Amino acid sequence: MLSIALWKRITIWGLVALGVVLALPNVFYPRVERHNDAVAAIEAGFNTPENQAEAALWPDYLPSNLVNLGLDLRGGAHLLAQVNLAEVYASRMEGMWPDVRDALRVESDVVGGVRQVKDAPEGELHVQINTPAGLQRAIEIVRTLAQPVVSLTSIGHTDLEVTGEGDVIVVKLSEAERVATDLRTMATSLEIVRNRVDAAGTREPTIQSIGEDRILIQVPGIGSAEELKTLIGSTAKLEFKPVTGRATSADARTDSRNEVLKSVDEEGVYYIVEKTAVVTGEDLTNAQPSFDQNGRPAVSFTFNGSGSRKFGDYTLENIGSPFAIVLDNEVISAPTIQSHIPGGSGIITGNFDIAETTHLAILLRAGALPAKMTFLEERTVGPELGQDSIDAGRIACIIAFAGVLIFMMLSYGMFGLFANIALIINVGLIFGILSVFGATLTLPGIAGIVLTIGMAVDANVLIFERIREELKAARGPVRAIELGYEKALSAIIDANVTTLITAFILFAMGSGPVKGFAITLGIGIITSVFTAIFVTRLIIVMWFERTRPKTIEV
Repeated sequence: MLSIALWKRITIWGLVALGVVLALPNVFYPRVERHNDAVAAIEAGFNTPENQAEAALWPDYLPSNLVNLGLDLRGGAHLLAQVNLAEVYASRMEGMWPDVRDALRVESDVVGGVRQVKDAPEGELHVQINTPAGLQRAIEIVRTLAQPVVSLTSIGHTDLEVTGEGDVIVVKLSEAERVATDLRTMATSLEIVRNRVDAAGTREPTIQSIGEDRILIQVPGIGSAEELKTLIGSTAKLEFKPVTGRATSADARTDSRNEVLKSVDEEGVYYIVEKTAVVTGEDLTNAQPSFDQNGRPAVSFTFNGSGSRKFGDYTLENIGSPFAIVLDNEVISAPTIQSHIPGGSGIITGNFDIAETTHLAILLRAGALPAKMTFLEERTVGPELGQDSIDAGRIACIIAFAGVLIFMMLSYGMFGLFANIALIINVGLIFGILSVFGATLTLPGIAGIVLTIGMAVDANVLIFERIREELKAARGPVRAIELGYEKALSAIIDANVTTLITAFILFAMGSGPVKGFAITLGIGIITSVFTAIFVTRLIIVMWFERTRPKTIEV
């Protein structure tokens, strides 16, 4: 019998209403977007009258989730960066020298004096000993410094490869350790880039690794690729180092424990500082833009427990001595320690403006990149181009929508009108689901929606054609409608399941734009089946119960 239980009707209309309400904010996109930005600013502590006015643009009792616009629709910046993995190897080897030196000095009677060979290939540590006869013993000593490789695929391997020839010991990372280091470096770089971009308040960035040493970064809404490079390109390696002297040239002579670094604030001035830092940026827990006692822009910082102890102990023992604050191997400030600083907090001063302190605070909070990045490709997509894409996509959707509506009305009359109502509901459900998940809509995603609009009526066409066949077989209206839905169901499921599998494969195997297409296509398939089997049928049943026609035309 042609009937649908009350609870099913309530469930169907409830889901339809929910989807339409969730999609509603997208109709008022600019207003809701400003509301969301203001709410986020208020939650961050910026409760200004302007933000309160912006927050009042949209009622709090209505949903405010939006479909995020991708780079090709909103405009923004696109970067392809290459991570200098070899730099990490060189840094590891440079850090090994004090340990190697101290280990060999214990048996100086066998190996003699030791010194580091300065012109060694990048990523290798060459150590020369005074007693060539003790080379084998020296190699054995250095090998004791090796540690197991931290990797599931390299169990049983150590991180160092130690060889020697004549009077020179060669230390480098083993192949297993290089592979593990590469994986760690890429993972760390991805996380830090993501933290820096998120801290800048951007929406829905795309940040993913490409190949072994490249990172794709796409940030919608940012002004230019140059602005994005400035945000993420600095390594932001912060170190606090003791000052042992001043110089007027980068070529000033130092011993192996010190290095010469340029001063940012003082032209022509160089500082001789110890290579080993007292504390580093890794000990920071927070960094915020602020002002110094003279009202000049500065950056305040706070250390963790370990950093606080080290910083406090050093300031206690070195009152009256200069202390260099080093950022990316440049001295940005070298204040004199005036008193003991036990609280684990301080302030970085320099010739900053407010924008620079905000930028520096973001970099310090996100942490230092493990290696420098080279930008292989950069592209800025202007908002005008993005608007052109939106307009083109809107026109395509309108044409597809209108074409389908007209075709269904001309082909199936009243039943075509019912299918058109379901099609409109279907589009609303698609945007409602995309809004809930905060999905990013790109131009390929719009293509997926256009394709879905064309496919959405397929199920209804199968049902209506089946109803026509049953009417030709002299079935009554009620029986013809029932059999139409029953016999078309298997064909509808087969057709849509195969398309859904295709969408899943595209999502699993594809990258950004392909995934956007797959997401909208997959969601559209699910909603179109729901509207065809349940919504259209419910509309027909309600119409039939109201009019009780003796005959129907499909």
